[in-house]
Amino acid sequence: MTVISSRDNPRVRRWRDLARDAHMRRKERRALIEGEHLVGAYLDSGRSVEALILRKSGSARFEKLVRRAGNAPVVVTDALFRSIGDVESPSGVAAEIALPDAAIPLGEAASCVFLDAIQDTGNVGTILRSAAAFGIRHALLGPGCADAWSPKVLRAGMGAHFALAIAERADLAAAIAEFGGRTVCTVPRDGVSLASADLSGRIGWLLGAEGQGVSESLAARASLRVTIPMPGGGESLNVAAAAAICFYEAARGI
Repeated sequence: MTVISSRDNPRVRRWRDLARDAHMRRKERRALIEGEHLVGAYLDSGRSVEALILRKSGSARFEKLVRRAGNAPVVVTDALFRSIGDVESPSGVAAEIALPDAAIPLGEAASCVFLDAIQDTGNVGTILRSAAAFGIRHALLGPGCADAWSPKVLRAGMGAHFALAIAERADLAAAIAEFGGRTVCTVPRDGVSLASADLSGRIGWLLGAEGQGVSESLAARASLRVTIPMPGGGESLNVAAAAAICFYEAARGI
């Protein structure tokens, strides 16, 4: 078994850059995923990894993943593995992957989610995770959103990325028009109560960042504005929590 130990190794430098550089990810349509769960979820989606990367210590425990990946893993020293990844206590396995095709036939989508300038990585990843859990298969991220394929968004998504068609830096106004279904915008107050809203048919959920919310120009394109009642008071819900409640309510009526 050959073990890479040099920080100047071209492949190591490439993986380090993929983990940190959104521009490189977009240009090369590649990303780095880390952890047994994410790598397993990617393989479960029927795709093949470009490279499987193992930390030298404990590499034997990933024999099943190695067999599933079908190609010889690249083993690196523990120090190098820590330098490549984005977590303080790495699990010991990572993979370079090709990003799925971003082409989305919105006119055929049963449902979708539009994200307007949501910058928090945890919120973006959690919304994607909830969307996949409730059967939404299309997600469009407008300008100003966190990079969908950054390590932190991937971790929060917990494998949801591989069940979704994701488009980044999308023209949301054009996408809403192309979708052609009913667009539902969440607002903290003065909207139709979510419990009494008509959520039948093809629904596109329009969600904005906490604080500023959805831009008024996009909100004006919505067919319906809904508000989640909060008997306990408070300014608003976390956008990822609000999204999960909305997705559940829509799924409940199916």
